[in-house]
Amino acid sequence: MSVIDKVLAAVTPPVSEEKRAEATAKARAVARKGDWLWMVLDHHEAIRTAFDACKTAQAASDRTAAMKELAVVLNGHSLAEEVVLYPALAQAGEKMQAGHAYAEQTTAKMQMAELENIAASTPDWTDKLEHIEGAVLTHMYEEESGWFLTLHKKAEHQARLTERYKEEFDRYCG
Repeated sequence: MSVIDKVLAAVTPPVSEEKRAEATAKARAVARKGDWLWMVLDHHEAIRTAFDACKTAQAASDRTAAMKELAVVLNGHSLAEEVVLYPALAQAGEKMQAGHAYAEQTTAKMQMAELENIAASTPDWTDKLEHIEGAVLTHMYEEESGWFLTLHKKAEHQARLTERYKEEFDRYCG
């Protein structure tokens, strides 16, 4: 584990699977089918599934293919959040949370770029993947347990957020 990984692990301690599941259920109860929050939660599930595919792939070529699939959904999702939801979060008076969210996602992108440079057949690749997964799951927990519940409650123009979020995600992943 690199020095950066160790610092990030200390700053973002892992959240239990149970707490993450509770946050997801709470957010799902607030979301309306088809709204931006519903889509975010669907994308979070797709991200978890993509991480699982990376972890269960045995051959290096399968790991690399799974990592590329993960990168597509992770990048499409994060870009839609960065272009639409985080600015709305800041406009709703939550600038500190929005800035924190941007920083975490930038870090995840840098970590994914590092993962691409590690041989998929090595334990280092698995270690890096697990570190990224832990950070991403913590980030998703922060969104589901607080940030996005606040945005869902406070932001004006919910229908516009839904339209724009979908548009930006589809632009990358369409």
